[in-house]
Amino acid sequence: MAVQQPSRPVSLATPEAEDADVPSTALRVLAVVRIATGMVFLWPFLDKALGLGYSTPSENAWVRGGSPAEGYLSSVTVGPLESVFQSWAGAALVDWLYMAGMGGLGVALVLGIGLRVTAIAGPLLMLTLWLSMYPPARHASDGTPTMSTNPLFDQHVVYAGVMVAVALCSAGRVYGLGGWWERTQLVRSFPWLR
Repeated sequence: MAVQQPSRPVSLATPEAEDADVPSTALRVLAVVRIATGMVFLWPFLDKALGLGYSTPSENAWVRGGSPAEGYLSSVTVGPLESVFQSWAGAALVDWLYMAGMGGLGVALVLGIGLRVTAIAGPLLMLTLWLSMYPPARHASDGTPTMSTNPLFDQHVVYAGVMVAVALCSAGRVYGLGGWWERTQLVRSFPWLR
């Protein structure tokens, strides 16, 4: 396999440099993965906010005073932070942070904007959720099996990796608004928002 050399030097500060080693087909596939991952976050946000009847009945919707994180956090029965997560159940600040995280990640990934922020905030949320599930544990605090299938790598680790990969490859420019977003005055003034 022949290695192609660029005909002219590419500055690392240019958008072309970031994509120089990523074939266009790979970027398209990564863009589809980006959008699908975004929907993994956006759909639960909408369901918990509006009570669409999937995991959240309409009477428990956030817009009707329900707590989007309470049910999950109150049922945490494993890991060294079990009591911490349970103590957060029903706290308004935790609900707001959870919904901002789910909605923000979903919108950013689906639209392909703010992927640098997503590459940091997303893995932090995934780490928190991973700790709440604590896959290394074989048994919950009540002695029942946790049904964990892998002590280290679960969906949270995969989602975190996807968020970092789409940011590193600028996959928001493909099937997304990333190119437009990068040209806005806001992002020109604050490049970390890319």
